[in-house]
Amino acid sequence: MSDPALGATLLTMARNAIGLEFGAEPREATEHPALEQAGATFVTLTQQGRLRGCIGSLEAWRPLRQDVAQNALAAAFRDPRFPPLSAEELPATRVEVSLLTPAEPMPYADEADALAQLVPERDGVILECYGRRATFLPQVWEQLPDKRQFMAHLKQKAGFAADWWSPDIRLYRYRVEKWREA
Repeated sequence: MSDPALGATLLTMARNAIGLEFGAEPREATEHPALEQAGATFVTLTQQGRLRGCIGSLEAWRPLRQDVAQNALAAAFRDPRFPPLSAEELPATRVEVSLLTPAEPMPYADEADALAQLVPERDGVILECYGRRATFLPQVWEQLPDKRQFMAHLKQKAGFAADWWSPDIRLYRYRVEKWREA
């Protein structure tokens, strides 16, 4: 189901949004009909395979072209885990764009049931509880292939203890179509 033309356009648009902040000449991006539709994206920046920024939208609420550009800028300049990207870093920075499907509620009986339902490398997961929310894209399975570890780190990301569980937790799952610069 991958759309290579859409992927190439989104990658170019993300890089252009960041590059324009440094006065770089934008690359030509091919138009695509999906760009005007509402879309939810995450833009991930890496350097030598290590995370350098990742920001995104969990719900589609603005046109895809705007969502990817704004998330690219946020990943480059407003990810609180990193200092703003510098012009000198840009050539060594690789861009990845993930286009999310709508999140679907994941009913479960208990934590063991929730873990049994997860599909590693395919499911992105949103955890919500007590006004806190965290997500892991499906790509996080590459670093955390064990379901228990994956969930423990997701709980920690939301500000809870790794071994904590509550019946008030709401889980949602989604899938992504992703494209990465070479």
